[in-house]
Amino acid sequence: MFVIGNFISAIAEILDIVLSLYVWIIIIAALISWVNPDPYNPIVRFLYKATDPVLRPVRRVIGTFGGIDVSPLVVILAIYFIKYFAIASLRELAFRLGR
Repeated sequence: MFVIGNFISAIAEILDIVLSLYVWIIIIAALISWVNPDPYNPIVRFLYKATDPVLRPVRRVIGTFGGIDVSPLVVILAIYFIKYFAIASLRELAFRLGR
């Protein structure tokens, strides 16, 4: 049974790393949006392609507050909720299976 526990633990760790990287991608994309970037720059295109599918539905639901886009903040809070709830639950499950 410890093999399954180790597998779940590995999934939890990888998911934690991926979500942390995605938070940084969202932060960088939000910061770049403040300075009118070149839309043909490959880095800018990657950032927008990586974040728009997640941010666009949140923007439609929430909108803007006084011209300020708060969708990156909402998505980051949702990611942290996932990290502290789902990943912590996976780690606990892995610990219990590893006994």
